[in-house]
Amino acid sequence: MGPGPTPALLSGGRLEPRKVIGSVDTAEFAVSGAASLGFLVGIGASGIHWGFALALLAGGLVAAPIAAYLIKIAPAHLLGVAVGGLILLTNLRTISSSFQVSESARMPAYLAALLGTAVCLYVARMRGKRRTVPASVTEPALESVNA
Repeated sequence: MGPGPTPALLSGGRLEPRKVIGSVDTAEFAVSGAASLGFLVGIGASGIHWGFALALLAGGLVAAPIAAYLIKIAPAHLLGVAVGGLILLTNLRTISSSFQVSESARMPAYLAALLGTAVCLYVARMRGKRRTVPASVTEPALESVNA
Protein backbone atom coordinates (compact mmCIF):
# COMPACT_ATOMS: atom_id res chain seq x y z
CA MET A 1 0.00 0.00 0.00
CA GLY A 2 2.75 2.49 0.94
CA PRO A 3 4.82 2.37 -2.27
CA GLY A 4 1.92 3.74 -4.32
CA PRO A 5 0.06 6.36 -2.30
CA THR A 6 2.98 7.79 -0.31
CA PRO A 7 5.05 9.27 -3.18
CA ALA A 8 1.91 10.28 -5.08
CA LEU A 9 0.52 12.19 -2.12
CA LEU A 10 3.91 13.68 -1.22
CA SER A 11 4.56 14.90 -4.75
CA GLY A 12 1.14 16.56 -4.88
CA GLY A 13 2.31 18.98 -2.22
CA ARG A 14 -1.18 19.63 -0.86
CA LEU A 15 -0.70 17.75 2.39
CA GLU A 16 2.01 17.96 5.02
CA PRO A 17 4.45 15.01 4.88
CA ARG A 18 3.63 13.96 8.44
CA LYS A 19 -0.08 13.74 7.58
CA VAL A 20 0.57 11.79 4.38
CA ILE A 21 2.87 9.27 5.99
CA GLY A 22 0.77 9.03 9.14
CA SER A 23 -2.40 8.39 7.14
CA VAL A 24 -0.79 5.79 4.90
CA ASP A 25 0.85 4.06 7.87
CA THR A 26 -2.45 3.96 9.75
CA ALA A 27 -4.17 2.42 6.74
CA GLU A 28 -1.32 -0.10 6.35
CA PHE A 29 -1.60 -1.03 10.02
CA ALA A 30 -5.34 -1.67 9.68
CA VAL A 31 -4.86 -3.77 6.53
CA SER A 32 -1.96 -5.72 8.06
CA GLY A 33 -3.90 -6.37 11.25
CA ALA A 34 -6.93 -7.63 9.33
CA ALA A 35 -4.79 -9.80 7.05
CA SER A 36 -2.88 -11.27 10.00
CA LEU A 37 -6.09 -12.04 11.84
CA GLY A 38 -7.49 -13.66 8.70
CA PHE A 39 -4.40 -15.85 8.31
CA LEU A 40 -4.46 -16.84 11.98
CA VAL A 41 -8.12 -17.84 11.76
CA GLY A 42 -7.76 -19.50 8.37
CA ILE A 43 -4.54 -21.51 8.73
CA GLY A 44 -3.71 -21.30 12.40
CA ALA A 45 -0.55 -20.29 14.24
CA SER A 46 1.34 -23.58 13.95
CA GLY A 47 3.54 -22.51 11.03
CA ILE A 48 4.50 -19.09 12.40
CA HIS A 49 8.12 -18.52 13.41
CA TRP A 50 7.52 -16.30 16.44
CA GLY A 51 11.19 -15.25 16.61
CA PHE A 52 10.91 -13.68 13.14
CA ALA A 53 7.62 -12.03 14.03
CA LEU A 54 9.11 -10.53 17.19
CA ALA A 55 12.21 -9.35 15.29
CA LEU A 56 10.01 -7.54 12.76
CA LEU A 57 8.02 -5.98 15.59
CA ALA A 58 11.20 -4.82 17.35
CA GLY A 59 12.56 -3.35 14.11
CA GLY A 60 9.34 -1.41 13.60
CA LEU A 61 9.46 -0.08 17.14
CA VAL A 62 13.01 1.18 16.62
CA ALA A 63 12.39 2.61 13.12
CA ALA A 64 9.13 4.45 13.86
CA PRO A 65 10.53 7.25 16.05
CA ILE A 66 13.49 7.74 13.71
CA ALA A 67 11.14 8.04 10.73
CA ALA A 68 8.89 10.45 12.63
CA TYR A 69 11.86 12.69 13.42
CA LEU A 70 13.11 12.65 9.82
CA ILE A 71 9.65 13.54 8.53
CA LYS A 72 9.51 16.44 10.97
CA ILE A 73 12.79 18.01 9.81
CA ALA A 74 12.92 17.13 6.08
CA PRO A 75 11.29 19.36 3.45
CA ALA A 76 8.33 17.80 1.61
CA HIS A 77 9.80 18.14 -1.87
CA LEU A 78 12.92 16.22 -0.83
CA LEU A 79 10.87 13.53 0.91
CA GLY A 80 8.91 12.84 -2.26
CA VAL A 81 12.06 12.34 -4.30
CA ALA A 82 13.75 10.26 -1.59
CA VAL A 83 10.72 7.98 -1.18
CA GLY A 84 10.47 7.48 -4.94
CA GLY A 85 14.17 6.66 -5.19
CA LEU A 86 14.02 4.18 -2.32
CA ILE A 87 11.00 2.45 -3.84
CA LEU A 88 12.84 2.18 -7.16
CA LEU A 89 15.96 0.78 -5.49
CA THR A 90 14.07 -1.75 -3.38
CA ASN A 91 12.03 -3.00 -6.35
CA LEU A 92 14.80 -2.99 -8.92
CA ARG A 93 15.50 -6.71 -8.41
CA THR A 94 11.88 -7.56 -9.20
CA ILE A 95 11.87 -5.23 -12.19
CA SER A 96 15.12 -6.67 -13.57
CA SER A 97 13.83 -10.24 -13.07
CA SER A 98 10.67 -9.38 -14.98
CA PHE A 99 12.74 -8.16 -17.92
CA GLN A 100 15.20 -11.07 -17.56
CA VAL A 101 18.21 -8.83 -16.96
CA SER A 102 21.37 -10.84 -16.27
CA GLU A 103 22.93 -10.89 -12.80
CA SER A 104 26.04 -9.09 -14.08
CA ALA A 105 23.98 -6.17 -15.41
CA ARG A 106 22.03 -5.65 -12.19
CA MET A 107 24.81 -3.90 -10.26
CA PRO A 108 25.19 -1.15 -12.88
CA ALA A 109 21.40 -0.78 -12.82
CA TYR A 110 21.47 -0.34 -9.02
CA LEU A 111 24.27 2.22 -9.33
CA ALA A 112 22.40 4.08 -12.08
CA ALA A 113 19.24 4.20 -9.95
CA LEU A 114 21.23 5.42 -6.96
CA LEU A 115 22.97 8.08 -9.04
CA GLY A 116 19.66 9.12 -10.62
CA THR A 117 18.08 9.48 -7.19
CA ALA A 118 21.02 11.56 -5.97
CA VAL A 119 20.77 13.86 -9.02
CA CYS A 120 17.01 14.24 -8.54
CA LEU A 121 17.53 15.06 -4.85
CA TYR A 122 20.09 17.72 -5.82
CA VAL A 123 17.74 19.26 -8.41
CA ALA A 124 14.83 19.25 -5.94
CA ARG A 125 17.02 20.89 -3.31
CA MET A 126 18.15 23.62 -5.72
CA ARG A 127 14.56 24.28 -6.81
CA GLY A 128 13.50 24.50 -3.18
CA LYS A 129 16.24 27.05 -2.48
CA ARG A 130 15.14 29.15 -5.44
CA ARG A 131 11.59 29.36 -4.08
CA THR A 132 12.69 30.92 -0.80
CA VAL A 133 13.52 34.62 -0.82
CA PRO A 134 16.57 35.58 1.25
CA ALA A 135 15.98 38.02 4.12
CA SER A 136 18.61 40.41 2.74
CA VAL A 137 16.45 40.96 -0.37
CA THR A 138 13.24 41.74 1.53
CA GLU A 139 14.68 43.98 4.27
CA PRO A 140 15.60 47.01 2.07
CA ALA A 141 12.23 46.79 0.33
CA LEU A 142 10.43 46.86 3.67
CA GLU A 143 12.49 49.84 4.85
CA SER A 144 11.56 51.87 1.76
CA VAL A 145 7.86 51.06 2.25
CA ASN A 146 7.95 51.99 5.94
CA ALA A 147 9.79 55.30 5.31
